[in-house]
Amino acid sequence: MTYNTQSAVLAALVYADEVTRGEGADALVRTVCHDLQRQGWRVGGLWQEHVPVTAGRKPPMQVVDLRTGQVFGISQDCGALSQGCCLDPGGVAQASVVLRQALADRVDLAVANRFGALEATGRGLADELAALACAGIPVLTVVARRHLDAWRNFTGGAGAELPLHLPTLSDWCARALAHRELA
Repeated sequence: MTYNTQSAVLAALVYADEVTRGEGADALVRTVCHDLQRQGWRVGGLWQEHVPVTAGRKPPMQVVDLRTGQVFGISQDCGALSQGCCLDPGGVAQASVVLRQALADRVDLAVANRFGALEATGRGLADELAALACAGIPVLTVVARRHLDAWRNFTGGAGAELPLHLPTLSDWCARALAHRELA
C-alpha cells in the first residue's frame, strides 16, 4: 500500500488486521500524544483503550479523554453468542463532547479514536472531525483498511494516510503543528 503523508490538517493511521482491533495504532497515538503533551502542546480528544477480553464475550470498547482521563464506554454487551457489531452509538455521542471541547479550546492537535463504521456513514464523530478540520486544527484518527474508501471520500482525498510507524507519525505531527503555528 502506498501512503499519502502530506496533508497538514487530517491524518489517519491505517491498520489492516481486524483481529488486533487497531491496538498497535492506538498505542502509537497514545505514545505520541503523551510526548507532545509533555512538550507543552495542547492535545485534546479521545484515544481508544483496550480492555482485556472476558471469556466468551467480545471485548468492551472504551475511549479516554486525553486531557482529563475520563473514560467513556462505547460498546454494548450484546451477549455471549453475539456475532454483530456491539458499538454503542449513544456512548459515542456522549464521548463526542470531548471533541467539541477541543474545538472550543482551540487545541493544537485533536485526536479522534476512530474513523469507523459510524463515521463512514456520516454519523458518530464525523461532524466533530469536520468542524475541527474546518477550524484549521490538525486532526489525527485511526482507520481500518476496510473504511479507507469512506475516509478518502470524507476528506476529499486530501487526508494523510499513515503507516503504523512511530517516526512517520511523529513527523506528521511535527509538520501539522508547525503548519498550525504559521496559521
